[in-house]
Amino acid sequence: MSAGAGTIADAKSIIRFRDSSGDEHFGVFTDASETKARVAANRNGKMAITDEEVAIDVLLPPVDPLSIFCIGLNYIDHAKEVGMELPKFPVVFSKSINALTGHNSAIVLPKVARDEVDFEAELAVVIGRECKDVSEAAALDYVLGYTIANDVTARRWQGKKGGGQWVRSKSFDTFLPLGPCLVPRSDVPDPQNLRIRTWVNDRCVQDGNTNMMVFSVAQLISFLSQDTTLLPGTVILTGTPAGVGYVKQQYLKGGDVVRIEIERLGVLRNVVAEEISL
Repeated sequence: MSAGAGTIADAKSIIRFRDSSGDEHFGVFTDASETKARVAANRNGKMAITDEEVAIDVLLPPVDPLSIFCIGLNYIDHAKEVGMELPKFPVVFSKSINALTGHNSAIVLPKVARDEVDFEAELAVVIGRECKDVSEAAALDYVLGYTIANDVTARRWQGKKGGGQWVRSKSFDTFLPLGPCLVPRSDVPDPQNLRIRTWVNDRCVQDGNTNMMVFSVAQLISFLSQDTTLLPGTVILTGTPAGVGYVKQQYLKGGDVVRIEIERLGVLRNVVAEEISL
């Protein structure tokens, strides 16, 4: 291993990106501009951060999940603001893979849902090894790391237009920004004590803490794994705190900039764009 290189476990924030040739890499940012990265390589079966520096063309979600589980109404203050009772069991739904997009990419307002698109800041959990029938006490041992998610939602499609179920309203293209990086579990000793905030442009619209979850990360993993195998790379979105646009009827519009910050995990940034009719 060359001087200055380190193992993947030593890196605090792992990114996934494409270079100008279209080749995909894992690595770490080398500066605050987020335009260059040191590349990760496989050495003797282990991933290591090398000294090779590459220009970033497109930032990708830090993982490429096979499945995405989401939890609704999982913050006490959010359930109160939308006038719903706290759930007795986790409210589970899914988002489609096509909704994934990365840090600094656009959230595109669909032509069929331009005036109803909302933001939801969420802690995302990435499963690191095959997980089935795990106890709450052991659940966090199966976590690879954490990242930031925006569970973008078309609110009218969440209701009548979607037939009363949520998957369609949350699965339009670009409706799941994820990133900018994957932070190892070891660097997040307590996922139930993380400040989580959202800004739309310069206005702070959400300011909560993961200690307000109805069901903890460990409880969610245990619940989802009962008689169900969670494969490595599975992503779990854990719910959003109070402050969503739906409550004030203040939805995203073209040109808005959405920034979500979660303590220890960095900032996920996306510009909002309108889909162009041809």
